[in-house]
Amino acid sequence: MLAAKAALRDEVWAAMKAAKAARFPGAVGRIPNFVGAEAAAERLRGTQAWFGAATVKANPDAPQWPVRQRALEDGKTVFMAVPRLAEKDPFFLLDPAHLRDTPRAASSIKGASKSARRVAVDALTPVDLVVAGSVAVSSDGARLGKGGGFSDLEFAVARQAGLIGDATLVVSTVHELQVVDAGRIPVTSHDVPLDVIVTPDRVIRCRRRKRPVEIRWDELTDDKIAAIPILQRLHRR
Repeated sequence: MLAAKAALRDEVWAAMKAAKAARFPGAVGRIPNFVGAEAAAERLRGTQAWFGAATVKANPDAPQWPVRQRALEDGKTVFMAVPRLAEKDPFFLLDPAHLRDTPRAASSIKGASKSARRVAVDALTPVDLVVAGSVAVSSDGARLGKGGGFSDLEFAVARQAGLIGDATLVVSTVHELQVVDAGRIPVTSHDVPLDVIVTPDRVIRCRRRKRPVEIRWDELTDDKIAAIPILQRLHRR
């Protein structure tokens, strides 16, 4: 399964590179900063999922920067994970009523360090919409990340803390080249399925699938637990 996932990542990255569909610093090895990210964010902005969300948890990657910006512009509270969950307080809390910069600047990684508060999971409020970055997605709701497992881990931590419920929607904004045929993405029990996929050209609504409900400790190595403070704390409970 790991080999199949790696091969699919390489396929998507190569296709995006050949089509010049990714901006600096390129697609390979990362969540691609795709051309048309702003258009996808605008299309997401027009969905019912967006209108119904007061609180958004978003990934910190560059292609979802336009989504984070628009969330703040629309008065939504944004929770953004500190990259790799590497801090004791692993989330940025961006309150649209208390920003030191414009929504555009504040929603960047650099800007969040000035406008946001670093908070622990205990300080977060329930999330209406989860925005995830992806390398590949499919209409059956499967999502493929860049291989670190941090997006699924963030979801599991928030789910176990009661911040993500059955009504919380999970979306991803991607380039059309990142959309692959249903069934092509291998899935495991800890993979978080998507409810909505948004490209610059269309909205794909996926059939609801079973979600992970807690952290799968048996799938985490001792080294990974040791490297992430929040996992250390939760594992001791």
